Amino acid sequence: MQITNQTAAVVTGGASGLGLATARALVQSGAKVAIFDLDESKGAAVAAEIGALFCQVDVMSDESVEAGFAKARAAHGQERILINCAGGARGITRTVSRNKATGEIRRLKMADFEFTLQLNAGGTFRCITVAAAGMLTLDPLQDGERGVIANTASIAAEEGQIGQAAYSAGKGAIVGLTLTVARDLAAEGIRVNTIMPGIFATPPMLGVPPKVLETLAETVLFPNRLGQPAEFASLVLESIRNTYLNGQVIRLDGGLRMPPR
Repeated sequence: MQITNQTAAVVTGGASGLGLATARALVQSGAKVAIFDLDESKGAAVAAEIGALFCQVDVMSDESVEAGFAKARAAHGQERILINCAGGARGITRTVSRNKATGEIRRLKMADFEFTLQLNAGGTFRCITVAAAGMLTLDPLQDGERGVIANTASIAAEEGQIGQAAYSAGKGAIVGLTLTVARDLAAEGIRVNTIMPGIFATPPMLGVPPKVLETLAETVLFPNRLGQPAEFASLVLESIRNTYLNGQVIRLDGGLRMPPR
């Protein structure tokens, strides 16, 4: 799909990190971009900065997601591009652990597990269904293409570290649904791919102590550094423009393979 000044796009989690880099790249490529994010102050500010539309959206809510798409479509028309970057985790702890000092045995709270699963997998799937239903109303482009969807998982989907059970499950579910949803939507000319980023220079990662960041960078096969959000955005743009790319899960990690901890 060629990105033109008539192409409408939605980026979830677009107020920071990988989502912001992607929204910026889409605007610079000529797309009309709507940013979905829960953070109203930051989202409105970055949208004004890059020339996008901000929609305050909670991807865990049917009503919020539908209202966000309605606002975006009223301003830009029906989107042909959906980029799912919203995600995160709550309750980063071992599945079951023992306090070495007291001997107390603790379990990961089911509420934290379910929240993380719903935020990542549920939020992604919810936005896919609303966007795809709208894309079906569009006239097909070259090759019969109506739309394209790119999701964000993580290499934790394959190599989750200690304490990442919920996060790995959420991202693993996104990986698992990619080919099936691509098959579901193929007859309507909608492509679906997923990117699994490694360690990137996003705000949460940059909050880690510098010495830890240096150690993490050294574990990357090549180049020995954290990924730049613009590099993620570049792959997203390629997934949009390359019509033959469909049903794929692509690692973007500099060859990194995560150790247990």
